[in-house]
Amino acid sequence: MKILYTVFLTSLTITLFGETVDFHRDVAPILRQYCVGCHNNDDLEGELSVETFKLLMKGGENGIPIKAGDQLESLLAKVITKKAKPYMPPRQEPQLSASQIDTILRWIDQGAKPPKRDQSILANLTVPAISPADKLLSPVTSMTISNNGKLVIGRYEKIQFGDKTFTDISGKVNAITISNDNKILAVAGGTPGLNGVATLFNLENGKKLHVLTGHHDALYGIAFSPDGSQLATAGYDRIIKIWNTASGEILRTLKGHNGAVFGIAFSPDGSVLASAGGDSSVKLWNSENGQRLDTFGQPSGEQFLTAFTPDSRFILAAGADKQVRLWRWVSGDEIGINPLVQMRFVHEDEITGLAIDASGKLLATASADRTVKVWALPRLELLQTIGYQVDVVSALAFSKDDQALHVGRMDGSVEKIDLSLDYRSYSSTKTISKIQPIEFTEVKPVEFTEVEPNDLPIEANRITLPTVVTGIINSEKDIDSDLFRFKAIAGEEWVLETNAAQSKSPIDTKIEVLDTKGNPIERVRLKAVRESWLTFRGKDSNTSNDFRLFKWEEMKLNQLLYLNGEIVKLWLYPRGPDSGYIVYPGSGNRHGYFDTTPLAHPLGQPAYIVEPLAKGDPEISNGLPTFPVYYQNDDESQRRLGRDSKLTFTPPTDGEYLARISDVRGFQGKNFKYKFTIRARQPDFKVSINNFSDGIPKGSGREFSFSVDRKDNFNGPIRLDISAPPAGFHVSSPIIIETEQKQAFGSIHADSDAATPKNDFLMVTATATLRGKKIIREVGKLNNIKPLNKPKLLVQVTSNISGGAETGTFSDPLKFTISPGETISARVKVERNGFNGRIQLGSHDAGRNLPHGVYVDNIGLSGLLIVEGQTEREFFITADNWVPESRNHFHIKASAEKGIVSNPLIIQVRNKKNKN
Repeated sequence: MKILYTVFLTSLTITLFGETVDFHRDVAPILRQYCVGCHNNDDLEGELSVETFKLLMKGGENGIPIKAGDQLESLLAKVITKKAKPYMPPRQEPQLSASQIDTILRWIDQGAKPPKRDQSILANLTVPAISPADKLLSPVTSMTISNNGKLVIGRYEKIQFGDKTFTDISGKVNAITISNDNKILAVAGGTPGLNGVATLFNLENGKKLHVLTGHHDALYGIAFSPDGSQLATAGYDRIIKIWNTASGEILRTLKGHNGAVFGIAFSPDGSVLASAGGDSSVKLWNSENGQRLDTFGQPSGEQFLTAFTPDSRFILAAGADKQVRLWRWVSGDEIGINPLVQMRFVHEDEITGLAIDASGKLLATASADRTVKVWALPRLELLQTIGYQVDVVSALAFSKDDQALHVGRMDGSVEKIDLSLDYRSYSSTKTISKIQPIEFTEVKPVEFTEVEPNDLPIEANRITLPTVVTGIINSEKDIDSDLFRFKAIAGEEWVLETNAAQSKSPIDTKIEVLDTKGNPIERVRLKAVRESWLTFRGKDSNTSNDFRLFKWEEMKLNQLLYLNGEIVKLWLYPRGPDSGYIVYPGSGNRHGYFDTTPLAHPLGQPAYIVEPLAKGDPEISNGLPTFPVYYQNDDESQRRLGRDSKLTFTPPTDGEYLARISDVRGFQGKNFKYKFTIRARQPDFKVSINNFSDGIPKGSGREFSFSVDRKDNFNGPIRLDISAPPAGFHVSSPIIIETEQKQAFGSIHADSDAATPKNDFLMVTATATLRGKKIIREVGKLNNIKPLNKPKLLVQVTSNISGGAETGTFSDPLKFTISPGETISARVKVERNGFNGRIQLGSHDAGRNLPHGVYVDNIGLSGLLIVEGQTEREFFITADNWVPESRNHFHIKASAEKGIVSNPLIIQVRNKKNKN
C-alpha cells in the first residue's frame, strides 16, 4: 500500500514533457486484463462497460469514473489505489501492478485523451509472430458438401471449393454451411479470446458478401435456415446470434448456455434452432422469437455437434462423453418436453465429427480414438467400422449418392471412402444362442456316491446323466472340491442343483461347469452400452425395489443391468426424484439373470447397462467393458433354495464336461454333506387364485388376482379363462399373465339389482405352451360370487373428451387405444356416498393389469390420489416405445371400502399404422 501511495504522489509531478500515454496501446491492455471481464457490453456489472473509450467515459451507476486532467477527482484513480470503495479490482481478484496503476494515472493527468478510432478494446490482440512449418498441409478443420455434390473443405484462413479457393477469412475455419439454393457459402471463424467473425461469399463468383462481427470470441457453429433468409452463428462467448442473410443485420441474440456453444442446426422447417454447448446441454430455440423451448440435460460432457434428422422426427447430439443421443422431436416450435429415445456409447474417446446422410437412415461418427463408424438410424445399430485412421478425423461428409464418406483429418489429408455396410453386424433382437433345445425322454436318475480323490480334472468321478450324487466337502490335506465328468450333447438342457442347506448342512455350495481341462465355459458375453452407478444408498442382496442409478433417464425397461457380477433386469421406472427402478420380478426377492447370484452392493457401485453378444458377433469399441459370464452359481438366482445352488447348462458342443462342487467360502468338514442332482430341464408352472374375502358391492366391483410359480425357466405367457358368470354379474376374461411376469389382475362387477346366484363360484382354467405343446389345466374356483350392499364410494373412469365423456358399461367396457411411445389421458371420478376421506387409487401399481411397459404416468411418490373434498382428477397412461400390440382388461382400484374397483376397462396397444 505504501508503494502505491508513493506512486500516486510521484505521478502528481509528471510534466507535459513526459511520454504521452496512448489509450489503445497503453490503457486498453490493462482494462482488458482486469476490468472488461465484468464490465463489458454483455455483462454490465454496475451498469458500466469499459469496452470502448466512449462507454468508459459515460460511466455507470456510481457515476462518471474519469475527470480529465484531475486524478484526485477521478473515481477510477481512487478505486484502483484503494482510496474509495468499491475497490477495483476486488481484493480476491488479481491486482494491478504499480507500473500499471502509474500508466492509468498519467493518462488521466494528461487529459485522458481519446483514441483516433474508438473501437472495442476486445478487437485488438497481441500475438507472437510464428512462421508456419514448410511443406505441411494445414489441418482440415471443417467440411461439407454442396447440393451439386462438390466437396467444401475448411482449413486455417482458407476454403477449398472444387477448383476455387476462398481466402481472406478470419482465423481457423471452424464450421461451414451452404444455403439450400447453393448460392451462398458462410464460414465461422475468428480469433479465440478476441472476436468471432462470420464471412459470407457468393459461391458463383467468389465475391465476399458480408463480414459479420459482434461475437467476442471465436465462432464454432454456423447454419442457414432452410429458406436461406437467416443465418445463425454461435461461439465460445456462449452467445447465439441470428442474422438477416441479405442485409447482415442482427435479428436476435439468444442467451442461455453456461458454456461455449459449439454446434447449431436449424430444423427442416426452419422453426427451431438446436444448439450444443460446453455446459453439457442441448437447447432448442424458437427461431422467430428467440424463446427457449427445451433443454436436454442428459449429456455428461461437453456437446460439440447437433443435428435434426431430415424427416424431422429426431434431434441428435454428440461430444466429449463419447455418446450419441437421439431425442424424439415432438414439441415443434412450442415449449415442451422432447423425450430421449436412444443413447449409445459409440467411441472410446470424444466424438469429433458427425454427419447424417440425405435419407436420414445413416449416421457417421468420428472420434479422437481415430476411428470412423457408420450407424443405422434411428436404432443406432453399427453397420461399418472404418479402420484406424492415420490422424484424428475432424470432419465428415456423405457423398451426394450416400455410397461413400468423405473424411478430413488433422494431418491435412482428405479421403473418399466407399461404404460397405453390414446390416447384420449388429442387432438388439439377436438370440444369444442358436442351438436348438433337444427334447428328453424321462429316465430314472442314477444314484452315485462321490469317491475321493476327485479334486483334479484327471481324478474326476465319471457319472452318467441323469444322476443324483451324494458327497461331502472335506479333506485333511487341502481345501476340498469335488469334480464329476459327464457326457452331453449340444442343445440338451440340464439342470444342476444341490440340496445341502435345505437339509441343514452347514455347506454353502457353489456349482461350476468346466471343460475337461478345468477351465470355465463362457455362457455369454455382455457388452456394456451405458455406464452408471448406485446413488443415494447401496443395496442388500434381496430387495427388488429402489435401485437408484445415475442417469436413470437414459435407461429403458427390460434392459439388463450388470453390478459386480450380478445381472438384473429393469422392470419399472422410478416414480420421481426420490425413488428408484424396480427390477424383476417386480416384487419380493429380486432375480439374477444367467443364474447369477444376487449380491449386496455399496453406494457408488459401478453399474452398466449391458447387451448380450451372440457367438461370433463383432464387439463394438465404445470405451466400455465387456463382461464374460460363465456357467456357475453360488446361491440359486431366485432365492428359492436358500444357500443352495442351481444352474441351467446347455452344452455348446457334443463332448465331455466337468461339474465342480465346492463351498464358496472355502470351508469344509465331516458334516459338510450335500446331494447333487443333474436332471433334464422340466419347464412348468402352477397358478394360484387370490380371491376377495366377502362379495361384490352392488353397482361396483371387486378385484381378484392370479400369481404363477414358474419352474425351470418357463417364462411364456399363460391365458386364464373364467367361466361365464350368473345373471347380474360381469367378469373380465380372459386374463393374460404376460411373458416373464408373475401375476395378473381381473375384476368382477355386480349390477345394482344383482341377486344371489345358486352357485357362488366360477371355474378358472389356464392355458400355456410347454416345449411346443399346448397345455390346459384347471386352476380352481373364484369364490364369493354374491352381491353386497351398495358401497359408500363408487369409482368410475371416463374418457377425457370435452363435451361428453364416455364411460362404458359393465357388459361393454370403455376402450382406450394407445400406440407405443404415446401418452393418453383419462379421468377418474368418484361418487361419495358417506365416504369423505382421502382416496388412494394406487402408486406404481395404479392401473391394475395394464400390459407390461404401459403405466399410469406423472403421479409422483403420492400415487394416484383424490384428496378430501374433491371428486375427480385427470391422469395419464404412457406406453413405452417397445410395447407389442395387445388387448388387456384393466381397472383402477381404491384402497377404501375393502378395495373397491372402477368400472371395467380395456386398453388396446396398436402400432400407429394399425391404430385406425
